[in-house]
Amino acid sequence: MSGAGAPRTGDIDGRGLDVVIIAGTWHDVITDGLISGAVRTLDAAQASHRLVRVPGSFELAVAAQAAFAGGADAVVALGVIIRGGTPHFEYVSSATTDGLTRVSLDAGKPVGFGVLTLDDEQQGLDRAGLEGSKEDKGAEAADAALRMAIVIRELRG
Repeated sequence: MSGAGAPRTGDIDGRGLDVVIIAGTWHDVITDGLISGAVRTLDAAQASHRLVRVPGSFELAVAAQAAFAGGADAVVALGVIIRGGTPHFEYVSSATTDGLTRVSLDAGKPVGFGVLTLDDEQQGLDRAGLEGSKEDKGAEAADAALRMAIVIRELRG
């Protein structure tokens, strides 16, 4: 499990930050858990936030680009990609990761990466922050986005 060695989370002052949560619509139980974790984290930090839903993980990058063009300080990208019997998994995973990285670098603003790339649905349930889950990747992605928005704000003075 990837949770070993995870950084400390929480205790963030997100006041004054505008964050857009962008989530795919595939695998709604897992995705809804990721969204709940992100919302809890952003609420606890008192960051302004809103949710935008997109068809799938592939569409996260262009929505993140639009969010930054609209003035967002950070994006939390949430999605679920489950391996199947074709190369589709690799193509979508790679395009999603590369696209979100490009958007973040082009904007000079953080994207909290909460896109789960999984072998099976159970792995997603274990990471979705649901009752009985071992991890809360939605909360972790929101935490990372907030921390980086603060770092960038400080660096730019």
